[in-house]
Amino acid sequence: MFYLDTARLNRQITTMDIITVPSSRIVEIARLAFATPDVDLLCFGESDQPSPNGARDAAIASLEAGETRYPDVRGLPALREALADYLSLLHEKTVQETRIQVTASGMAAISVALAATVQAGQQVVMHSPAWPNVANAVHLRGATVRDLKLVEDPDGRFRLDLDRLDQMLAGARAFILNSPNNPTGWTATREELAAILDMTRRHGVWLIADEVYSRLVYDDRLAAPSMLDLAEPDDRVIVCNSFSKTWIMTGWRLGWLVVPEGTRDRFTDLVEVAHSGVAPFIQQAGLAAIEDMDAVTAFRGHCARGRALVAAALRGVNGVRYQAPAGAFYAFVGVEGLRDSLDLARKLVTKHGVAVAPGSAFGDAGEGSLRICFAQSAMRIERAMERLSDGLRAEMRG
Repeated sequence: MFYLDTARLNRQITTMDIITVPSSRIVEIARLAFATPDVDLLCFGESDQPSPNGARDAAIASLEAGETRYPDVRGLPALREALADYLSLLHEKTVQETRIQVTASGMAAISVALAATVQAGQQVVMHSPAWPNVANAVHLRGATVRDLKLVEDPDGRFRLDLDRLDQMLAGARAFILNSPNNPTGWTATREELAAILDMTRRHGVWLIADEVYSRLVYDDRLAAPSMLDLAEPDDRVIVCNSFSKTWIMTGWRLGWLVVPEGTRDRFTDLVEVAHSGVAPFIQQAGLAAIEDMDAVTAFRGHCARGRALVAAALRGVNGVRYQAPAGAFYAFVGVEGLRDSLDLARKLVTKHGVAVAPGSAFGDAGEGSLRICFAQSAMRIERAMERLSDGLRAEMRG
């Protein structure tokens, strides 16, 4: 006798039971590179340089001291004070410690900011191309992303269409600004930031500013123009940042939020639910890093050298569209006639030994381009760019 075990069927998990987001095409290329011998990895947004010695020593000392218990979910008081002092010195307006919330990474900061401001069915405006994790985090909130494509000029420079942004903010709940931008390197001027802040105020829209690349600018400024130069403490502005890029601490997973005055307790409650704080020894590493401004200067110089090497290598390649970026550590290279950047990125790995991120990983606005992380040693950059140049000539011929 046969019978249908409905109870067992109900227990089975299928893909239909799991909420999903699109897989990362950057990770796809990286996994292919890991499985392929002798590949130069330029697809991830991280450097090949080590974290500062002081940060590593502080983490070890903290562990040896037994600092492994539950932390203050707001963040260690010393770290919050240090971040407030650091930001107050770097930007035009004073940032009080009472506005600082420590998070487990920059992405965690963005996720908490979205949890605090966005509900299902609401609209969030983003400029693109953009790092895909942010749009995915919006979708997980049940909200809708409205894309504002950055304008690309014929010379390869990018800019934000402020008039179009003003139109799109009508009826939106939040605007996510990423400047300096991943992947294009576009960096908003102070005047553009002032215009954006005015728009969000008029429309009653939350402004979530992702400023993780703020120290990686290639002029005489200490930092890129920031909403912390302009916004008042009671503005509907949340600034997200991270130790990952400025201090070469990508694997440490340590970030922070600057929130409106009087709201931190609410954000702390959300962090408690999301990840219950950050390990004390990781925070001690961050505290040591903040005190090491020489490491920041040295890393920016390292990135500037990689930026120059990439620009020099691309000058000899026909059919590419590129301008060295004002900020961040990426070259976003337009390739004439390219219709499938993922396919090209796969071929560059398997046939030419270099891994770069396909432009399509950053949304439809990124198709036709490739992203190269130039925060690498000169030896790696030179070899990788030779491989990339040869690969582009071979794969795009005809």
